[in-house]
Amino acid sequence: MDIATQLLLNTEVTRRVLVAFLRREIERFGFKKAVLNLSGGVDSSLSCFLAAEAMGAENVLVLLLPYRTSVAESAEHAQQVARITGVATKTINITPMVDPYLEQYPDMSNVRRGNVMARMRMIVLYDHTMLWNGLAVGTSNKTELLLGYGTLFGDMASAVNPLGDLYKTQVRQLARAVGVPEAIVQKPPSADLWAGQTDEGELGFTYEEVDKLLYLLVDERYRPEEAITAGFDAHFVQAVLRRVRAFQFKRMPPIIAKVSRRAVGHDFLYPRDWDT
Repeated sequence: MDIATQLLLNTEVTRRVLVAFLRREIERFGFKKAVLNLSGGVDSSLSCFLAAEAMGAENVLVLLLPYRTSVAESAEHAQQVARITGVATKTINITPMVDPYLEQYPDMSNVRRGNVMARMRMIVLYDHTMLWNGLAVGTSNKTELLLGYGTLFGDMASAVNPLGDLYKTQVRQLARAVGVPEAIVQKPPSADLWAGQTDEGELGFTYEEVDKLLYLLVDERYRPEEAITAGFDAHFVQAVLRRVRAFQFKRMPPIIAKVSRRAVGHDFLYPRDWDT
């Protein structure tokens, strides 16, 4: 099997599907506007392009939420995307909100610091959904969700997510097709949480490598031994499987203990568009 070929999108069809999805789901909840955090990376840039097309640029607000260590290029790329799409922007420096807490823990690890920043950004985002009367649009892709590479109730939080079934390499394909600047598509993915941080550096493998493996394990339902037979290193397969299993809790709503006849999440399972 040529996995790279299997991961190729029909970008025009995918674009139409995701634009229709955003419009339908946002309006189904009774909203006309969308709000999202725009980091200047390829994922949030693609979400911005799709939201602007779905709802109209005048109905989309993007938030630029730098911290004092954020690289200038991120803001420049975010502003570039906002100019191209014509969406409304608001910049809020989260440093004065984050630092008082970080100062209480001078030995805090980079991961903890990054989680605090990600959750502060989500506080600001959800506050602006109230101010803007809009719905929070997500930016997490399928690779990140499967690997648990994101902050629960931080950058993983949203009301509607157009990218969650696109692997990272597919996000790049669609981003090029909709007009995201090539400099954004090509730059090393980074959450920009500390100096020199990159996604692939933290994960220990490239998105191109792991997307092919995840495609076999998830989409094609390969067993680990079958993936190894297909040419993947055994240690790599096991390491990826451990991550997928370990972070299942991030892909689920909170588990509710059932003590009644009809518990939410167990028995009370009406569809999202249930008409009351």
